[in-house]
Amino acid sequence: MAVITQLMTAEDLLKLPDDGFRYELVKGELRRMPPAGHEHGDIAMNIGAPLHQHVKKNKLGKVYAAETGFVLETGPDTMRAPDAAFVRRERVEQINRTKGYFPGVPDLAVEVVSPGDTVSEVEGKVEEWLKFGVRLVWIVSPKLRTITAYRSLTDVATLTEKDTLDGGDIVPGFQIPVAEIFT
Repeated sequence: MAVITQLMTAEDLLKLPDDGFRYELVKGELRRMPPAGHEHGDIAMNIGAPLHQHVKKNKLGKVYAAETGFVLETGPDTMRAPDAAFVRRERVEQINRTKGYFPGVPDLAVEVVSPGDTVSEVEGKVEEWLKFGVRLVWIVSPKLRTITAYRSLTDVATLTEKDTLDGGDIVPGFQIPVAEIFT
């Protein structure tokens, strides 16, 4: 006997009661994720807070914290929530204040690798972000203490603690020593 799974929409997901878990939608299928651990949360703040300060000071747009959902596609819906995200001012102004999830992708998506993440899961997220139009993806690896910056699947740079992370033309003027993110 076949099991029938009912697909959810982003709107359905918004209406779910808070049960302490984080969720994403992938082609209408609900994906449950455990709450972030201590190290994960610390590293996400170490990159998100300076990014937010820089963006706000220079009026570049908005930085969004983890738990902010971005609707990548509809029918069936895909909604992802990176650990931090940046959206250019022009795009933020176009949507104004909206209830629910952000309708579209961020310009920069930051993903901190969790202990339970597999390589294929992380690679899948990178591929998905880029496919839907994210201009820059930073994968932060606490285990390796590296940040891998993807502008495409072929334009990739891996930075170590000796390097400086740079926002380039996506987040102009933003720079932070990689070592600061892991301390």
